[in-house]
Amino acid sequence: MPEQLETDVYRLGECGIDSPLRIPKFIEEGQRIIVDVDYNHITAAFSGSGGAPSFENAGPRRKIFFDPARTRAAIVTCGGLCPGINNVIRGIVLELYHSYGVKSVYGVRYGFEGLIPRFGHGFMTLTPDLVENLHLEGGTLLGSSRGNQNIEEMVDTLEANYISMLFTIGGDGTLRGAEAIYQEIRKRNLDIAVVGVPKTIDNDICWVDRTFGFETSVSTATPVLYTAHAEAKGARNGIGLVKVMGRDSGFIAATTAIASNVVNYVLIPEVPFRLHGAGGLLEHLHRRLAAKKHAVILAAEGAGQEYFENLNEFDASGNKKKGDIGTYLRDEITKYFKEKEFHINLKYIDPSYIIRSVPASPDDAVFCIMLAQNAVHGAMSGRSGFLVGRWNKFFTFIPLKLATQARKKVDPRGYFWTIVKETTGQEDFA
Repeated sequence: MPEQLETDVYRLGECGIDSPLRIPKFIEEGQRIIVDVDYNHITAAFSGSGGAPSFENAGPRRKIFFDPARTRAAIVTCGGLCPGINNVIRGIVLELYHSYGVKSVYGVRYGFEGLIPRFGHGFMTLTPDLVENLHLEGGTLLGSSRGNQNIEEMVDTLEANYISMLFTIGGDGTLRGAEAIYQEIRKRNLDIAVVGVPKTIDNDICWVDRTFGFETSVSTATPVLYTAHAEAKGARNGIGLVKVMGRDSGFIAATTAIASNVVNYVLIPEVPFRLHGAGGLLEHLHRRLAAKKHAVILAAEGAGQEYFENLNEFDASGNKKKGDIGTYLRDEITKYFKEKEFHINLKYIDPSYIIRSVPASPDDAVFCIMLAQNAVHGAMSGRSGFLVGRWNKFFTFIPLKLATQARKKVDPRGYFWTIVKETTGQEDFA
């Protein structure tokens, strides 16, 4: 952990308006959440002069910055689909409309493209009636898109439409875009709050315990592993090979392996593996089939990219495209055992688009509402350039700049990966 963390969230100005919320408890200014709860680290930090790093506690304030009667809010969703997007949209609309009395809420169509006039997407008026049953659907009501857009043009659109606050729902790329919009707004000295709600089934946002959609993804992927296991056991030397999402972080694959408890090999981006040769994955798989007659392999989409060194294509968001590790493994496994004249029965399953498009699970649905409400509380109190997340079981406000400095990854030498290896019994194949 860095010794110095810039955890302060920017404020547009003093809050001079009484909150319209009729609730028994507000978050007092100055309430903060310790970043590192390890006892030795805390005592060491407080024994020095700087104190322990902390995040601002999210939640409703007694005084707010924006006058609800004059506030116009906009919501944008960007990047790939993820369970719970519609839940967050609905939560933001209902909190603004019913709790704070903000009646002007708009949806930006098709991601950041909707803030560029030449695309012609326009805004959608969002009302409680429109979003009443939205949480029952997967996907996003507003549509989405990838790719960078002109920051100045987007801020021009916000200013021209008298938008007071922009809620950006998206992953790492979206949050970086939100940070750029926030910086341009500050440069122009505009009273527009920019708020991020981290959305990624990969669970790879720093300083956030968990992102919405992750729990749903794991609970949806787990039955797929059961079917892969059934297919593998249902044939002589059966192999169930499953690919799940996880471009740069293997949390879905690793967590699903533990949850299903039927996986024998987990491959994630953070842990390189040797496929061929003595001690490689294929040799180990050969020994297992000879002994157990079946195996289940779970691979994150970003695993094994060392086998695609010549791939230099990029998507619309500027991310380097990944080689298809699922089909690569399928073909290499088939080729290996054919050369060995060893009979196998391999079933390859890629449920990625099914997993990311389902409605949120009950647990994620609750989580989405809490994120949405806290995002609104932060915006109404005049905070800007932050995302709302959960850290050490508390909801917090975290500067966008801090959250996007790096991506959260599985530590190959950490306790979590040790649990995965103990569950599967796999080796390192390094």
